Amino acid sequence: MSKIAYIDNRPYEIQDGETILNFLRRNFGKDYVPTLCDAPNLDPYGACRVCSVDVALAQNGSVKSQASCHTPVMANSYIYPHTDRIQKLRKNIVELVLTDHPLDCLTCEVNNNCELQTVAAKVGVRDVRYPEGKNHLDRKKDLSHAYMTSDLSKCINCSRCVRACDEVQGQLVLTMAGRGFDAHIAKGINTTFELSDCVSCGACAQACPTSAISDIFESKSVANITKTRTVCTYCGVGCNLEVATQNGKVKSIQAPYEAESNQGHTCLKGRYAFSFYNHPERLRTPLIKKNGAFVPATWDEAYDYIANKLTDIKNNHGPDSIAGISSARCTNEENYLMQKFIRAVIGTNNIDCCARVCHSPTALGMQLTFGTGAATNSIKDLNYTDCIMVVGANPTDAHPVTGAKIKQQAMKGKTLIVIDPRRTEVAKYAHYHLPVRPGTNVAVLNMMLYYIITEGLVKKEFIDTRTEGYENFKEEVLKQDMAELEKITGVDRKLVRDAAIAYASAKNAMSFHGLGVTEHTQGTFAVMLIADLAMITGNIGRRGVGVNPLRGQNNVQGAADMGCQPHQGAGYFDVTKTENHKLYEEFYGAKLPNYEGYKIPEMFDSAIAGKLKAMWVIGEDIAQTDPNTHHVVSALNKLDLLVVQELFMTETAKLADVILPGSSFLEKDGTFTSSERRIQRVQKVVEPLEGTKPDGQIIVDIMNRMGYKQEDYNPDSLLEKEISKIVPFFAGVKWKELGDNGKQWPVAKDGKDADLLHVNEFKRGKGKFIHTSFQESQELIENANQFPYIITTNRELEHYNCGAMTRRTNNAKILKEDVLLINPEDAKKHLISNGDMVCVTSARGKVDIKAKVTDEVKAGILSSTFHFPEIMLNNITSNITDSEALCPEYKVVACNIRKTKGKKRDLVNV
Repeated sequence: MSKIAYIDNRPYEIQDGETILNFLRRNFGKDYVPTLCDAPNLDPYGACRVCSVDVALAQNGSVKSQASCHTPVMANSYIYPHTDRIQKLRKNIVELVLTDHPLDCLTCEVNNNCELQTVAAKVGVRDVRYPEGKNHLDRKKDLSHAYMTSDLSKCINCSRCVRACDEVQGQLVLTMAGRGFDAHIAKGINTTFELSDCVSCGACAQACPTSAISDIFESKSVANITKTRTVCTYCGVGCNLEVATQNGKVKSIQAPYEAESNQGHTCLKGRYAFSFYNHPERLRTPLIKKNGAFVPATWDEAYDYIANKLTDIKNNHGPDSIAGISSARCTNEENYLMQKFIRAVIGTNNIDCCARVCHSPTALGMQLTFGTGAATNSIKDLNYTDCIMVVGANPTDAHPVTGAKIKQQAMKGKTLIVIDPRRTEVAKYAHYHLPVRPGTNVAVLNMMLYYIITEGLVKKEFIDTRTEGYENFKEEVLKQDMAELEKITGVDRKLVRDAAIAYASAKNAMSFHGLGVTEHTQGTFAVMLIADLAMITGNIGRRGVGVNPLRGQNNVQGAADMGCQPHQGAGYFDVTKTENHKLYEEFYGAKLPNYEGYKIPEMFDSAIAGKLKAMWVIGEDIAQTDPNTHHVVSALNKLDLLVVQELFMTETAKLADVILPGSSFLEKDGTFTSSERRIQRVQKVVEPLEGTKPDGQIIVDIMNRMGYKQEDYNPDSLLEKEISKIVPFFAGVKWKELGDNGKQWPVAKDGKDADLLHVNEFKRGKGKFIHTSFQESQELIENANQFPYIITTNRELEHYNCGAMTRRTNNAKILKEDVLLINPEDAKKHLISNGDMVCVTSARGKVDIKAKVTDEVKAGILSSTFHFPEIMLNNITSNITDSEALCPEYKVVACNIRKTKGKKRDLVNV
């Protein structure tokens, strides 16, 4: 039987767990009761009391004023939201707040978007009867930070900024200091934004109801602006952005509270690192290299040059002498067109994308075990899990919004297991941190499986009904020598046993993994063992469980979905199978090869061997980011034609024969697919810079120029006429029906999507147990004696991959360079101090890089990034790859170190 409560003596049905404020808003709208300390993504707090209402336990009974935001609505209670005494109370509260607030509304950046201004008008404040306060009005502005600003004279002590920092980001930088009238917001230990531990996410600025905390873009200003909803271009979380434009230029970015991917949150890259889009260094005209120098060209000149060269190479050397690398920064539709161009126009399967160098082992490993190489669950399942396992990932830096959610769950007491060589941010909150030696994931996962079996924690019913191959798998696992694996991994077997028991004993356990799993010689095998862990414990097919890869780039999932890989076409059909080959030929109306093409590492080898003559690269700076730079550059220099589509003159673009200026995500329409399989609309915010074109239109133009008829780039039409017809899990995807929050594939023809996979059965029928034993990396077998240290690569919060975009924003003021993380023990051995220059050598070459002495890494282990071309860290990485998917082994590089004579430099910003 439903429960009711009364609003002004009229009955309304109650929902379980509802507060009075939610009850009133559900029935009368979100503005029915004024609030100041309440925010959509924060827990109820009750600081301001502006939301107070009168409540009685019986009609005409005695009433009591209660803060509606945190008071549960009681059955049969009588609520009076706007009595005379409540109106008087609210007005009095706001008047008192205004005594300590500058009344400069007309010149304030949030004029007409200030919640205090709105509430004051709503409660009827026309003047202030009380004398002016003297506490906050003389506080100085803090303009120290690259993005964040504060003017605490305008603070109303609602604590929304403090709670956003705590509850949304989990950074705990802001606090309320002082008592009584001296209460005020403090950053860190009463310092500035710049010197605090602020990570620049902007959650506090968005939460602030006034302009007490803001940013350099005045993102809450609503003067003469237009807002457009789109999706972030950086990592694979898929954050929704609300972009404000003014006079055709981007003014600021906010995060929509109702966005399912990010719920009003985003990191500093998504919120603030957008100024690259119209940076003076943007490429604005096609360029053709003549006599070793780039010469501006018209689009027709560039197209003619490319078409003639490609046709000549194809006629003289065959279509397999040409290859393409598509971009995870481009839309699904653009990636689809690129692979179609390479297959249908050129006539080769030599197409790949950056998934090769990041999550190709995930796709292969999960396809072999589950049948689908994508996340089984959604990020919202963190709310339903009891145990979180993070393997080889640093989500607070690489996937910040998801990382913040994982950290929040750990802070609330949920079990967190972290397997990572580094003591990452999430590792500091972990119940069990397994600091494995880089390259030994397979060994430690075998240990966990061993203990789950020997402790009798396997889910037999799930194994018997949903899987196959278990008995042989179990036999192989039990052959493992725990003492030997303990020595190999460097992790105490008792700690591994405890972690395994915690994972297997949890009612619901959820795993996340990143490039620290995949970028190894045994990357595919490690992914399969993570899948085995989920199957052996029955953690598949329901809320709060599953195997969830943290995809590195914004659309790396979509690029693979669209067929940008040499062995599978759009929709993951094997191109070597007769029925699939026929399907693609009929669909594209072209003759296609029925054999696999080159993967990216094979492209480089083939170019050096003289077999590959031309390459077309979209939005990937392979000369900076792919491993063994000398090998990559040698391959590119051997080509007869290198075409590069880019935003900036990257290291790869410098080597090109033709450069075509593409458009940023802010200048185009399309869709991105996030790590959780969420297909979302990317909507054009501003017009493409003069002289540039959307990448999809460039591909269409060259297809037509080479004789293949293709409609102009139109994502709506392309989705309906082509992609939904050839990609089964896009069958019901329609541009107009994606709405603000998109849909998670598979999307059926009727438009119904799926936020869970493998609910009743796996895509392949039964999940398959596949065992692999540990094998040492060839890199260490061949080089460990001469190069006794291991360097492993990582990503920093402020930058993204090669840094081409972020280095052209204020992010470069926060983090200015790549540094070398080195353990104090190793630093002491080599007489290295913070800021000293260190020469790092490997079998491929050397780099000179600044030292950062830290206990984040164990003795013998080093770590760094390749965000800055000044360092070119990939001069020392190897071209050893995963044995199955050919993903490069960035995470295990044998090296040696010595202190150089370079001048010691400041480390304040790193």
